[in-house]
Amino acid sequence: MTVAAEHGGASRPEAGGDSHPEKLLTPVLSAFWDQPASWTLETYRRHEGYEGLRKALAMPPDDVIAYIKDSGLRGRGGAGFPTGMKWQFIPQGDGKPHYLVVNADESEPGTCKDIPLLFANPHSLIEGIVIACHAIRSQHAFIYLRGEVVPVLRRLHEAVREAYAAGFLGKNILGSGLDLDVIVHAGAGAYICGEETALLDSLEGRRGQPRLRPPFPAVAGLYACPTVVNNVESIASVPAIMNRGKDWFRSMGSEKSPGFTLYSLSGHVANPGQYEAPLGITLRQLLDMSGGMRRGHRLKFWTPGGSSTPMFTDEHLDVPLDYEGVGAAGSMLGTKALQCFDETTCVVRAVTRWTEFYAHESCGKCTPCREGTYWLVQLLRDIEAGKGQPADLDKIDDIADNINGKSFCALGDGAASPIFSSLKYFREEYEQHITGKGCPFDPARSTLWADNDAHLGVKA
Repeated sequence: MTVAAEHGGASRPEAGGDSHPEKLLTPVLSAFWDQPASWTLETYRRHEGYEGLRKALAMPPDDVIAYIKDSGLRGRGGAGFPTGMKWQFIPQGDGKPHYLVVNADESEPGTCKDIPLLFANPHSLIEGIVIACHAIRSQHAFIYLRGEVVPVLRRLHEAVREAYAAGFLGKNILGSGLDLDVIVHAGAGAYICGEETALLDSLEGRRGQPRLRPPFPAVAGLYACPTVVNNVESIASVPAIMNRGKDWFRSMGSEKSPGFTLYSLSGHVANPGQYEAPLGITLRQLLDMSGGMRRGHRLKFWTPGGSSTPMFTDEHLDVPLDYEGVGAAGSMLGTKALQCFDETTCVVRAVTRWTEFYAHESCGKCTPCREGTYWLVQLLRDIEAGKGQPADLDKIDDIADNINGKSFCALGDGAASPIFSSLKYFREEYEQHITGKGCPFDPARSTLWADNDAHLGVKA
């Protein structure tokens, strides 16, 4: 589901709510998702599609890079690195081919923005790819898509075909002299391939494992040539910036985190979905416009950017959801996957499931992640089942510390984040599992469920 609102009035949101919170929405990428055949070239061109490309092709490549840099666009894949600066790192005059690789391997638990975007509006990505390739002087681009999403794969292939037929891809695009070929590659479903260097190894036909850096992809990436790796939403945001202007883009969001972005609201909320809003909006404002938590329940904890970001609690409802605000509060904005959990959720159970995912998806290349995630799972399962010991809490904290910052890639850090943050905010709940010999949220053990289950004849 997507939530759209009228254009205009894209003011910077103030914490603490708004009398008309829906006016804070800024539908750009999602502006026509709900229209019939939104994914077609015809629909896209009715909404000023490929107009940004025409303006970009009339500019020298270096001017396009400077324009995107001045707009303040930051990577929407999690790290928030300035997009224009990443393009600027590509060496010029080196005599090597340059490549653009779009990371569409969306695998983070709770993250669901790039796949809906590609499904409903794939041409925004294709237009952004052509602009980016013009800027970095590339003639080859690759879209690395998560292979399980076959309907999206088919739709993306059709969009690429339409773009070739209309002259937006191929030889001498719009008479500019730019030649560009785009290849859509379906991955095999490995979470680790969302890491940019593992993605490049997979794209080259090898096992997807992170590379040692330096050299960085901008110097020696795909096929040992200069390569830019960008997230889907980052590239798809470029056409609107080129078409409507960098000042328009900067009128939204915060000073250091300008622009619009997709927030994926999920979990125990009344109306989950994609909410496209300026950076800096708060979860309180998003919940106000989405109907809040499910009826009769309250927020217990939530993630600002997927399961690999440190969790927040209800005391963080007014934290500005931009890179600086979330960072100052002790977490990361990440992919803006706002997973909300109410008071019926067992924190230990949630963290155990997340850790099982990270252990399963570890590529095994480095010891801290390979061994650490395995032992975290064993200890967490024991704690959840009531077989844990008091010393286990310090043990899982110590193991997480031995993983954090000591792995080849960010998967290890992501596995450690839920451990640290859950112990910080919910250590008592872990202790209850140990002293109470089981989960206090289990209907067979807890009086928490007595009132709700009495009419069913269930004994607490």
